[in-house]
Amino acid sequence: MGKLFILLTSLFLYSCSAHYHVVKAMKKGYRCGQDSDTIRITSIDSIPYVLNDSIYWERIVVQKDTIVRYKSYKVPQTRFQTRILYRYKTKLVKADVLKVKYKNKYITKYKTRWFLVILAFVLGLLVKLTISETFRSRLKLLSKLFK
Repeated sequence: MGKLFILLTSLFLYSCSAHYHVVKAMKKGYRCGQDSDTIRITSIDSIPYVLNDSIYWERIVVQKDTIVRYKSYKVPQTRFQTRILYRYKTKLVKADVLKVKYKNKYITKYKTRWFLVILAFVLGLLVKLTISETFRSRLKLLSKLFK
């Protein structure tokens, strides 16, 4: 039991400190910074005033605005996290490719048969002409002319 206690205390005393991990993280890209940054915009205004028939200018320093800008921390990802993210992105891309292939597979492409379209147009025109009374009267006149 005594040897186990000595072993555990030696491991505890010689383990890594927090400073070691912060320095290691800084080497990998971690930046320690402030949570927010306050910017005060100051300007100098000049105001004229008249005193004894002469114009004097007085300078006044005015603080116009205060802006709070929040900085974001960039914590580097581990190899395991980047691997998982890469796998997720590749699965999404593969799924999108399969969707496009599936859509294109079942789209039916057919050629327009222009001969049938023109034939239908001509037949429709002839039917319209035969129904109109003026066309029938002209046919009667044409038949009388050739007799």
